[in-house]
Amino acid sequence: MAAANGDASHGGGGVPRPTNPMVTPLLTDLYQFTMAYAYWKAGKHLDRAVFDLYFRKSPFGGEFTIFGGLEECIRFIANFKFTEDEIKFLRSVMPTCEDGFFEYLRSIDCSDVEVYAIPEGYVVFPKVPLMRIEGPVAVVQLLETPFLSLVNYASLVTTNAARHRLVAGKSKNLLEFGLRRAQGPDGGISASRYCYMGGFDATSNVAAGRLFGIPIRGTHSHAFVSSFMGLDEITNKALTSSDGSKKCEDFVSLVQNWLIRIQESSSLHGTFGETSQSELAAFTSYALAFPNSFLALVDTYDVMRSGVPNFCAVALALNDMGYKAVGIRLDSGDLAYLSIETRKFFRAIEKEFGVVGFEKTRITASNDLNEETIDALNKQGHEVDAFGIGTNLVTCYAQAALGCVFKLVEINKQPRIKLSEDVSKVSIPCKKKCYRLYGKEGYPLVDIMTGEDEPGPKIGERLLCRHPFNESKRAYVVPQHVEELLRCYWPGTSSNPREVLPSIHEIRTRCIHHLDRMRPDHMRRLNPTPYKVSVSTKLYDFIHFLWLNEAPVGELQ
Repeated sequence: MAAANGDASHGGGGVPRPTNPMVTPLLTDLYQFTMAYAYWKAGKHLDRAVFDLYFRKSPFGGEFTIFGGLEECIRFIANFKFTEDEIKFLRSVMPTCEDGFFEYLRSIDCSDVEVYAIPEGYVVFPKVPLMRIEGPVAVVQLLETPFLSLVNYASLVTTNAARHRLVAGKSKNLLEFGLRRAQGPDGGISASRYCYMGGFDATSNVAAGRLFGIPIRGTHSHAFVSSFMGLDEITNKALTSSDGSKKCEDFVSLVQNWLIRIQESSSLHGTFGETSQSELAAFTSYALAFPNSFLALVDTYDVMRSGVPNFCAVALALNDMGYKAVGIRLDSGDLAYLSIETRKFFRAIEKEFGVVGFEKTRITASNDLNEETIDALNKQGHEVDAFGIGTNLVTCYAQAALGCVFKLVEINKQPRIKLSEDVSKVSIPCKKKCYRLYGKEGYPLVDIMTGEDEPGPKIGERLLCRHPFNESKRAYVVPQHVEELLRCYWPGTSSNPREVLPSIHEIRTRCIHHLDRMRPDHMRRLNPTPYKVSVSTKLYDFIHFLWLNEAPVGELQ
């Protein structure tokens, strides 16, 4: 949902406020405030802390994730400031806290916080920090829940969109139709934004189009078709040609004549009988309203016996007036079969009447599509040019959440570790640098984490990469290209230059580029090859030293 227009939409450092006005310092869990008070009470609130935001497992049974939500996090911290009303509310829910704590809250912002992050739109992998947040421990603790809220769904739905793009292929148009099925207005707006970032071409969501500059698409529903009873309902029948040189006073009659010609044509004779005249009236009326962008939903009554012939009659009449129809949409039935039969019909029209290019008239399919149905259509063979995808895309029906976490890895320059009997939940301690190492063929081979003070990997130099927890999993890598992943997006009081936040169109291009750079076996739908995430030998040794140091020693009785 949009922030208010005008100056009020911009805050700290000229950075706009969060897109959703509900994203304020109060958008957090109560325990963040109780911890902040306990830090303050103990005099620890200014301790310098480092937190990593990362995830433990890629979603949808895959081996990759697309990072989304960074810009909204930067917008949030750039404008982080408690209002008097918010302070008053916190006093009411924390009545036993001392007045000095609320004075402290009134004074804080994020000017002393530093944020380092992988660029938004990158392909990312488990355990590697998406963001590293440094600053006073009480302030950074207050950022945990909003950051997780802003990154978890954004990354999940961007990944879902990217997976749909991969299975559909580069040549197909992908349209996001999910607003009406999304988890509320904010879910709908966010889905439209991040699906576009993940490789979709357009959305049906008008508000998202306005907010983010995403192309918007849409035609009509079954209700529009069934609202017409017959051609006599069309009172304004005139249509001026596309170049303005002539005017057809009775476009309805032109459509009817074309339908008769199609019925009597040698190649299509006998393929259909009487079509629905109410449907023909709806198509004709819509074409009169939008002659430059006529696309018809053809499955209200019968696709091949009515919808497609009626569309073709209207499209040929438009062609006489210098317009080119866009195509049809199939929203039910056997999409593979119907798309193939429709293409045959279009081919016959082009051959019979000499309308160049009619065979290539666009066929769009919708109807509860997901990765599996598109994959099945590919295997069956189909003639669909564009897919309209809604429910399964925006709700991330195949997996409800990504599961990002926000873990303390260092405080006052002392590394910290979170232990667990479940090794996948053990955190990787200390302030780290992260690199992506590329091989001779240009594909990424491995992501490696090192201690902040370690020298980075060098091109052409052999490097031992170790699994963080499994001592037997290790490999030497000679990188042909080295990319440092974490960039400074909010420098705080440091002198580090701040990265510019790119436009949504630049992020989309970046996302598609990085998907193309990945090795295909890491990206396949079934049984993808796990991508290697590693640590340096020095960091590996330190992890296990700290682990042994922090884990309590049992005693046998």
